[in-house]
Amino acid sequence: MIAVLTSGVALGAHVPGLRLAQRLREHGADVLVDVLERRLPGDRLAAVVESRRSFQRDLRFAVAAQGLATDPVDDITPEAVEALEKHWEEQGVETFVVFSGFWLRLLDGYLRRRPTRTVACHVDAVVSPSYRRASRYAPDAEHVWLAREDGTLPWTIPVDTRPPVPWSAREGRLLVHGGGWAIGSYRDRARELAEAGLPLDLIVPEAPAAVDWARCFTLDPDWHPWHDDGLPPLLEVPPAPADSSDSSDPEGRGRNLSYELARSARAIVSKPGGGTLLDSLWTATPLILLEPAGRHEAANGRLWQRLGFALSYDEWHACGFAPERLEPLHQALLGAAARPRDLLDGLLTPRT
Repeated sequence: MIAVLTSGVALGAHVPGLRLAQRLREHGADVLVDVLERRLPGDRLAAVVESRRSFQRDLRFAVAAQGLATDPVDDITPEAVEALEKHWEEQGVETFVVFSGFWLRLLDGYLRRRPTRTVACHVDAVVSPSYRRASRYAPDAEHVWLAREDGTLPWTIPVDTRPPVPWSAREGRLLVHGGGWAIGSYRDRARELAEAGLPLDLIVPEAPAAVDWARCFTLDPDWHPWHDDGLPPLLEVPPAPADSSDSSDPEGRGRNLSYELARSARAIVSKPGGGTLLDSLWTATPLILLEPAGRHEAANGRLWQRLGFALSYDEWHACGFAPERLEPLHQALLGAAARPRDLLDGLLTPRT
């Protein structure tokens, strides 16, 4: 049994964890998914939801909160920890794969009593806030990185088995979003892009009022990262006609629609979160960088520019959003996903 442990407050790490779990199951592995917030009391969850609303209003709140936030593990009761450890024992967990450093503190005591292979997956190019807080816990954990500040991509999660959509077959649309928490300047930038005559797919946290300058999508309100193990489904607002032949989600809710939109886009316009980097890599879709939410995302953006996969929004704006600036980035991304080591193989191949 492989336990994939994520945090729902950061979809940029949560969704890669869900994708890894999906791939593992496709290869016959027994997998359980657990989300840290499922263990928190109701009042703590309410505070998390309210924080998210504040972050969506102003990116500066999100950046400041990274240095001020308390460790959520402090709010998990000893009884909840005991029940969780009993569950792992009953399920016969042989490997933990962790996508949030907070889990390492929860695992620390259990691993001392029952040594179990633990793989800490870093989706950012430098240590993220949750892992920074967990540096002294689970000292025997294996740390794998999907990206490094030194310009390397050591590991990857195999998001897709299909090749990237050829550049000539792409629709010419831009995918604009604010990452997993829908924060930052993406709405203002979307307006500017639309005013420049560029066709957009815009992902927003809630169904907006009528928008005639972009095709809008929002998270299905019936999906919640703390309760659902499937990939987050998007809904078009207003819904596309039932008989529409232009379906961006040919396999329905089983496939992550935001990824499908990225596959056909000319560029993703977003802040450089870890999940967005993974989408860019596997779809070979260039990234237009918006303001990062913290030091770790700033490092992600610098890495993607260094590798020739991204432009800053200001750079692209300065050249009048010239479409010819994007294809070289796409070409640089082509084949890049095949170079890192496959985390799936690393987990399924017996260690020697």
